[in-house]
Amino acid sequence: MGEHIMGEHIPTRDEAYALLLKYNSNESLIKHALAVEGVMRHFAGLFGEDEEKWGIIGLVHDLDYEKYPEEHCKKVRELLEQENWPESYIRAIQSHGWKLCCDVEPVERMENVLYTIDELTGLIHATVLMRPNKSVMDLEVKSVLKKMKSKGFAAGVNREVIREGAERLNMDLNQVIEETIKGMQKVADAIGLKGEI
Repeated sequence: MGEHIMGEHIPTRDEAYALLLKYNSNESLIKHALAVEGVMRHFAGLFGEDEEKWGIIGLVHDLDYEKYPEEHCKKVRELLEQENWPESYIRAIQSHGWKLCCDVEPVERMENVLYTIDELTGLIHATVLMRPNKSVMDLEVKSVLKKMKSKGFAAGVNREVIREGAERLNMDLNQVIEETIKGMQKVADAIGLKGEI
């Protein structure tokens, strides 16, 4: 079991993963969750932050999306309060839907990373699937930038969120893309993007 702090329950990774599977059965949603977890862990490492906490938040960020799409980023508060999850985890998860489906603004660095890379992992995933080798392992930033500029490609990906997120992090867009690719490379097997390298 995870630790307890003042009545709140600090979840373990195993608990978070079990919760993800309780509310999600869609394979592509689960792979997206694992991709975001991997990238969040990578960014936490870059910034000297708590990799476990950042990873768990990434893992369950879309917890309510499959079963409650109309209440995405709102229902998740209820689900996680039932589990006694800490407020900082819940708030971070809600904030990735800022201006999209909820009004919780990302403020902490962790929140701004999640806000930025949620859409970006989707764009990178789509970019990789178009490659002959279907691999993220040798993907270059310029390939992602090219797809980002192509409006018809992965049209569901919100480019403005990615650009704004990079600004909110005071990071160059190229750097954000590069580090997101690195995070996805670390979990390439789990998310099915190892490809033929």
